[in-house]
Amino acid sequence: MGTRPTAEPVRQALILAAGMGVRLKELGTAVPKGFLRLGARPIVEESIARLTRAGIERVVIVTGHQREFYEELARAHAGLVTTVHNAHYAESGSLYSLCCAREQLDGDLLLLESDIVYEGRALGALLEHPAPDVLLLSAPTRAGDEVWVEARAGALHDMSKDRTRLGPEIAGELVGIAKLSRPFLGEVLAVGERMFRTGYKGDYEVHGLVQASRVRPMTCLLVPDLLWGEIDDARHLERAQTTVYPRLVELDPLPADARAGRAR
Repeated sequence: MGTRPTAEPVRQALILAAGMGVRLKELGTAVPKGFLRLGARPIVEESIARLTRAGIERVVIVTGHQREFYEELARAHAGLVTTVHNAHYAESGSLYSLCCAREQLDGDLLLLESDIVYEGRALGALLEHPAPDVLLLSAPTRAGDEVWVEARAGALHDMSKDRTRLGPEIAGELVGIAKLSRPFLGEVLAVGERMFRTGYKGDYEVHGLVQASRVRPMTCLLVPDLLWGEIDDARHLERAQTTVYPRLVELDPLPADARAGRAR
């Protein structure tokens, strides 16, 4: 099922950040979701801080909506952060965004969504796992809009927001962080090439990871007590502000300048 150690330490990360944040309404039009603030710095900057603390030396961000925010971030973190623009962000899905970065990626990587806050041990659990391709899961958050993951013999089989369309072996809830080997990434890109002959739609989760796992198995890693949150809508934002982030500051603090302040 794929348990060999990754040949080289993972030193790069890809953050998907082209979404338009339509479910956040006015707040989503003001800034990209990665630039929401729960502390003094945007959540994407806090994610980058956790990535570098885990040993990541290069971060590629795929931009779309309000790309200038991320381009300024890249200038402020020259040598660490690079941006790639998805010119079709308004009519494409996250799989196309992932494929936009193909020329920037030269090895194994961590794949993350831009709109999540999480404990640093999420990264450690993936990086320390011996399997080359690993999908991070948590216990149910009950945050709403969950993506459920079905596993068979510990490997990814399917995922859906509709739990009833999956089989009985629900392994956990999708977090939005994964470790991908270069061969697995190649399978994801191949899926994209086939799909994009007829349009740019398609998400990286079901259309990318699930389809690629038919060729190269992906291990499902459950960290049941992981503290994390996604911010897709106003309810998610409130949960992050009132429940997730205050505990995160206590359990996994970043430097003080990253913690003060409120979302805006």
